[in-house]
Amino acid sequence: MDSLTQFVLGAAVSTALLGKKLGPRKAALIGGVLGTLPDLDVLIPYDDPIDSFVYHRGWTHSVFVHALAAPLLGEGLIRLFKGLRDCRWLTWLTVFLCLATHAGIDAMTVYGTRLFWPFYPDPVGVGSVFIIDPLYTLPLLAVVIWALFRKNWTRRFQAWMTAALVVSTGYLGLSVVLQRHVEQKAQDLFRQEGILPDKVFAIAAPFNILVWKVIGVQEDRYDNLYYSLLDEGGKPEIYTHPRHPELVACVEDTQAFRKLDWFSRGYYRAELDDGKLVISDLRMGMTPNYVFRFAIAEAQDDGFREIPPRSATGEVRVDPQDWTWLTARLKGVVAVRQAEAAVAGTGEAIAGQACALAGETSG
Repeated sequence: MDSLTQFVLGAAVSTALLGKKLGPRKAALIGGVLGTLPDLDVLIPYDDPIDSFVYHRGWTHSVFVHALAAPLLGEGLIRLFKGLRDCRWLTWLTVFLCLATHAGIDAMTVYGTRLFWPFYPDPVGVGSVFIIDPLYTLPLLAVVIWALFRKNWTRRFQAWMTAALVVSTGYLGLSVVLQRHVEQKAQDLFRQEGILPDKVFAIAAPFNILVWKVIGVQEDRYDNLYYSLLDEGGKPEIYTHPRHPELVACVEDTQAFRKLDWFSRGYYRAELDDGKLVISDLRMGMTPNYVFRFAIAEAQDDGFREIPPRSATGEVRVDPQDWTWLTARLKGVVAVRQAEAAVAGTGEAIAGQACALAGETSG
């Protein structure tokens, strides 16, 4: 999730466990710093933009690495703060939880995290909350701000800190329950429209868990269904887009495509963009503004030539009409997403293009 949320979650966890020993202010600052440490993996250099994409939130987000790091970081805190010298195990536990809760809430987003590396290398990405969700963050932010202005621990403060952690954790649990409900509802709505997807995935819309985007994938197409928990019936809001399997066949044996297929769990599309074959992760961003798009081959007279992967995202712009659309959907009013309706159903199968990779990979 966003850096502010990671900071305040770590600060709240640390304050709840060490606030009595160090005072709320010191405990909150320590936890806030610990809660941001796993994201230092952004400083790790990778060979190409696809590796940076698929390996972010990697080993630094593994709970097994956190378990190994907790005693080391914990001993450093014990040496810095005399008040912790008689509570070694509690300090180690605090460090572990500040790191592990960072990874845990990252795993609740669609991007996910390699939570159980190296024993389970695939990223865990639930997708039940957006990367920024004010209803999750605000309770934690409020008590952390309070903690930063307090030197002494009181039962009243303890009660509010506990309540904020319980409420925010309960919010995540509720999001998972709602996600499962939406996926079942979407299956029914797809069926009513004669759509039989091979698999579906419900993803929380920006900033809330009332509106959901459900992706239904078939071999040659995908359907985006937008559903609000406040909808009162009527024709469902569904948009159909091509996946271009004829283009996928041209690159399916390349390492770049295999990485994207693995990371996206099959929720991708291929397209030609200015002569480049581009693979987009359908889970991230609102169609047609995908957040992660990568050019991995270019068209030649005799087929496609594999190229070093390049980001093809460009500048992601939010259509101003999307705010109006989202507001309507939050009220349960079925509305047309103009940005997506304009491109829905476009893109015929690309015929006549040889699918063999031509020549060697270009440098």
